[in-house]
Amino acid sequence: MRTTRRVTLTPDGERLLPYARRVLQAQEELLGAFDQARPLLVDLDSPGLATPRRVLHRARELAPGHELMARYESGLTGAAGELLAGRLDASFGRFAGLDPVLRAGLDHQPVRYEPMAVVLPEDHRLASLARVPLAELAGETVYAGAGNPRTPEWTGLARLLFEGRGIEIAPPAPLAVGEEEFQRIMARTRHPVLAVVGFPALPATVSRPLVDPVPLSPVSLVWRRGLRHPGLDALRRAAARLAAEEGWLQRPVGGWVPATDDVLMVSRD
Repeated sequence: MRTTRRVTLTPDGERLLPYARRVLQAQEELLGAFDQARPLLVDLDSPGLATPRRVLHRARELAPGHELMARYESGLTGAAGELLAGRLDASFGRFAGLDPVLRAGLDHQPVRYEPMAVVLPEDHRLASLARVPLAELAGETVYAGAGNPRTPEWTGLARLLFEGRGIEIAPPAPLAVGEEEFQRIMARTRHPVLAVVGFPALPATVSRPLVDPVPLSPVSLVWRRGLRHPGLDALRRAAARLAAEEGWLQRPVGGWVPATDDVLMVSRD
């Protein structure tokens, strides 16, 4: 019943209210039971990234009675749409780089400030260095996923890192799906590739950490807001334990992180 000042239930509505509440509770319990019974689908971005893989492996140890299945979406932006649609349950990547509209339906847990690297052709002028100072990349054109609709958060991080340093972002290349195709495109363009430490070098290339300053890629565990699943609980515990054991959330002195990313990482740390 509606008046000009407030809305109240009719007598019939009052009688039905307890039943409606029980129906809603049963629906929530049914959905929760379904979520807990089904496999948790975890996007690892790509097979070469060690941090998501290590978290998944630790989570499987913590929850041996639940199935955690790996998927590979190759970019957090690409995965975010799948998370919101319920076709994925969790992913990893730079949460601050997502469109705010996507972030509104997601939650995250900081996992790691991951040191960044550059993958170089083995005959590149910088390949002989054990570490590559950022200043040495001045004048270079570096591939950072420009044009890939799945990874604008990574390209955006590269733009912030390269700004004012005389480093150009390579123009969009044909979207290469699979390691063999990516190797073929990179061999043809011969552009250095922005990556993270631990990313496996491609044939005829070398991977070198970047220094002066050490650029850091902020990595979060990301999931659909409101998701309840024991596999997700295990993922969160695994990420927290590895971060504590390995010092993943301790920034090196002078390490570089965009201010917007740092705020989100610290606010959820």
